[in-house]
Amino acid sequence: MFVIKEPQKLQHLYESLEKNIPESYKVYGAIFHIINKNPFNLEVLVDAWPDYQIVITRPKKEEMNNDLDHYTNTYHIFTKAPDNLEEVLACPQVINWEQVFQIQGCQENLGEAIRKISASKSVQVDYTKTILFSLQIPGKRETSSDGKEDMTQIFKQSKENGFSNIILDTSYARLVNEKWNFGKNERSLKYVERCLQNFPSFGLLCPEGLPISWIVMEQSCELRMGYTAPEYRKKGNMWQIYVQVAEYLTQKKNPCYFHVASMYEVIVQKWINFGLKSHPCGWHQWKCIPKKYC
Repeated sequence: MFVIKEPQKLQHLYESLEKNIPESYKVYGAIFHIINKNPFNLEVLVDAWPDYQIVITRPKKEEMNNDLDHYTNTYHIFTKAPDNLEEVLACPQVINWEQVFQIQGCQENLGEAIRKISASKSVQVDYTKTILFSLQIPGKRETSSDGKEDMTQIFKQSKENGFSNIILDTSYARLVNEKWNFGKNERSLKYVERCLQNFPSFGLLCPEGLPISWIVMEQSCELRMGYTAPEYRKKGNMWQIYVQVAEYLTQKKNPCYFHVASMYEVIVQKWINFGLKSHPCGWHQWKCIPKKYC
């Protein structure tokens, strides 16, 4: 594996990976940010050029200076040749197995190689699988017998009732972190702050001026940390933010997608009813913890 640095090659790789969406979403989104200012100081590795089979994005070495910070120590992987992945992952120049880290991807078959190498290195693996949704421009939803709602009417009522859209900044970091299921600690707080500082994030204020719903983008263009206060759920608030996000990001030609845990059946069905596309490949995360940190 070697690092791709040249702007022309990065652009070519980005355009090539578009053909493999949704399986390539994590590396595709990360490379978008690398091309555009690279605020998380990431780099791209390939196994060959131009006929690559494996692509990995990761933070540069100077970023991964905390062995326990798996939010920063995150690798995104896409492969056309899963049978070759085991040899690549075993290489210490590619993956630092002495740290706590995450591997994220939209291919379930990454897991076999990850588990084999982890076992050989006495590394514990915590695996998470969720449902992957892709972003698209939403149209007007008509009320119908299948439960679809007229979102134009929801927007009108929301505005009349004193709700307002906002762009989140770092002053909301602690609140977002406290409500994020993958967060709730000091390392995640720093990660959330960095996301809010560098990427577009959207929220909704109630009439009292308090944030009651939000979506935050992270370093692979994924929409993460979505939350709505319990008393405001099932009222179309998240969908209102989603429409704002979709329009903004489409104008910026920014790739975007998100995941929802399958346990949230009502939410999953609602996104499907609203016309969003779920992808069979799924969203996958492997959190790897060396034995010394277990």
